[in-house]
Amino acid sequence: MKIAIIGCGNMGSAIVKGLIKGTVFKPSDITAIDVRKEPLDALKAYAPEINTELDDYDSLPKVDIVVLAVKPWLVQDTIWDIKFKLNYQTQMLVSIAAGVTIDEMNESLKKVSEPFELPALFRVIPNTAIAVSESMSLISSKNASSEQQDLLVKIFNEMGKAVVIDESRLANGLALTSCGIAYLFRYVRAAMQAGVEMGFYPQDAQDLIVHTMRGAAELLLQTGANPEDEIDKVTTPGGITIKGLNEMEANGFSNAIIKGLKASK
Repeated sequence: MKIAIIGCGNMGSAIVKGLIKGTVFKPSDITAIDVRKEPLDALKAYAPEINTELDDYDSLPKVDIVVLAVKPWLVQDTIWDIKFKLNYQTQMLVSIAAGVTIDEMNESLKKVSEPFELPALFRVIPNTAIAVSESMSLISSKNASSEQQDLLVKIFNEMGKAVVIDESRLANGLALTSCGIAYLFRYVRAAMQAGVEMGFYPQDAQDLIVHTMRGAAELLLQTGANPEDEIDKVTTPGGITIKGLNEMEANGFSNAIIKGLKASK
């Protein structure tokens, strides 16, 4: 198995590093391609065995999976640059660009000189926690076999957790995961500001909040409990937790979260 990643910005480089740590590919089976030399040099320093190509797609016919990790507005141009080097019958094409649909990519993938074949095409929406192999990644596909889909899930499970959903639900899922991580960071920042008002240094407050958040996440993951049940366990009658929750709700806490998520889908 060989794989090429086109685009080595923050997300593309994180994917390369995640693949290196995983079990599906050896570093020598990974090719990183970018129009800039600096990110390629950084990846080469991280793992000298990987292959790097500076604005060159000649290696693409030799790989099994091609990952487009370019910005959404560059997807169409990149497809035009590479499509005549791809074998649609044997290769898998994966895009991590939000907002560019499978049908839109298929239009760009059409080859005028021959009957149009539909490649095994995937959209994957990771989030920035992929940099520490903890991404919640959403996967949609078209014209892919169950074996190809299972392989892609395995690859992204090694960089966190991957789930397959219908493309029609991808925008909604993106709000919860890719955008959602920013909303969690905003909560951490707001809680840090409160902590500073209460006498903690910012880094000390961040440590307390982040470990509490991690504990809450693990509690739900390991027990499968409903969050409301866990809230009830710490909201004793007349206690301080219920006072804090009621004050947050009075200022629109839950409503703000719901509206924000629905606005970002």
